Amino acid sequence: MIQLPRVYPILDSSCFADTAELCSAARELISAGVTLMQYRTKSGNARQMLEQTRALKQSVGGSTKLIMNDRADICLAAGFDGVHVGQDDLSSEGARKVIGANLLLGVSTHNPAQLREAHQTSADYLAIGPVFATTSKLNPDPIVGIEGVRQARAITNKPLVAIGGITLANCRSVFEAGADSVAVISGLIREPRKSAEDFLRILS
Repeated sequence: MIQLPRVYPILDSSCFADTAELCSAARELISAGVTLMQYRTKSGNARQMLEQTRALKQSVGGSTKLIMNDRADICLAAGFDGVHVGQDDLSSEGARKVIGANLLLGVSTHNPAQLREAHQTSADYLAIGPVFATTSKLNPDPIVGIEGVRQARAITNKPLVAIGGITLANCRSVFEAGADSVAVISGLIREPRKSAEDFLRILS
C-alpha cells in the first residue's frame, strides 16, 4: 500500500498562462517539499496535453511523482507515474489495463456507494469530495463535508485524498477527520512555494 504525501497539489492548466508558468509552479512546489502532484486539463486537445505533460516531466525530472488526470494513454506517452480517473472517465480497471500493474491508479468518489465500489478495484488510493464548496469545477458534485471524510475513512483502508475547497484554514480539520492527504488547486496558485510550505507546516 502506498503512502501518500500530506499535500497533493493539482496543477490545472487553465490556471496558468502557458507551459513555462506551469512548469515554474511545479518547480516551486518541489522546492517546498512536494513529492507528488497531478496534472489536469479539460481542453480535450490531445496534442497540446502531450506537449505540456512532456515539458512538465522534463522540467521536474525524477524529483516528484507525476499523476495524469483522466488520460491513461497520455500518462504512458509522457512517462508519468500514474493516472487518476473520475466517475465519468475510463473505468478504474480499464485504466489499469492501459497503465499496467506498476503505475499508480487513483479514483475519485463523491459518496459512500462510489467509495465502496472503488475500494474493490485495484486502485492504489481513493479521493473523496468535494469536501467544501469549490470553484475548480463547473458542475461540482454535492458537498460531502467533514462527515463525508469520516464516512469514507470508515469504509476503506486505502490511502484517502480529500479534495474540494480545502484551504489553510480548514485543512487540519480534514486531516483529523481521516484523510491521509489533501488535494489543493487554487490555494497554491498565487505563491506556490510559500503556500505549499504553509500547508505542509500545518499538517506536519
